[in-house]
Amino acid sequence: MLPHDRSSFTQGLEIAGGTLYEGTGMKGESLLRATDLATGELRREVELPDDLFGEGITVTGDRIWQLTWQEGVALERDRETLAELRRVEYPGEGWGLCSDGARLVMSDGSDRLTFRDPVTFAPTGSVDVRAAGAPVEELNELECVGGQVWANIWGSEEIVRIDPATGQVTAVVDASGLLSPEQRPGTDVLNGIAAVPGTDEFLLTGKYWPALFRVRFVPA
Repeated sequence: MLPHDRSSFTQGLEIAGGTLYEGTGMKGESLLRATDLATGELRREVELPDDLFGEGITVTGDRIWQLTWQEGVALERDRETLAELRRVEYPGEGWGLCSDGARLVMSDGSDRLTFRDPVTFAPTGSVDVRAAGAPVEELNELECVGGQVWANIWGSEEIVRIDPATGQVTAVVDASGLLSPEQRPGTDVLNGIAAVPGTDEFLLTGKYWPALFRVRFVPA
């Protein structure tokens, strides 16, 4: 368990190069921060303009993409300085984002994942997510690892593993019980999943949570 800023309305979480990147939401409070994973020291933090509601983030090369919720723009940032470089428009809402190394995977709160070019952000395809034939909606924060996509289901304490080739859900994680009763007051939903490179572990957190939890997913 690691400390987490209780003022953070967590929208995106990712680890790259020993740095933990976190994007947060709420208008007038949205930001992107980079902290040293080993020490927890804040390396850099930038605020979004007050009219933007930050959403999911992902690192791709020397850039970071950051979504906005209903404003229809993705912000491309310099990974080192976090400075905004440009904006790209997209239709619909922005929720979660991850990179599989070759393409970006984006969620919009529906049962669909959209694939995007990591340089231009242009859409290159999509897949509908299904579990036992039924749509899986409210796909939120995403993590791409090992050829699979892990997704928080908004408003729940479940995380699903998705095969991006077929859209099929191949595993469901019950992440309930992470917060103790003492930690629960004032918190919001589970949201935030980051694979720990070189391990089979993940960091999980939530909106306004006091802690990050380092976990391993195991069969029930």
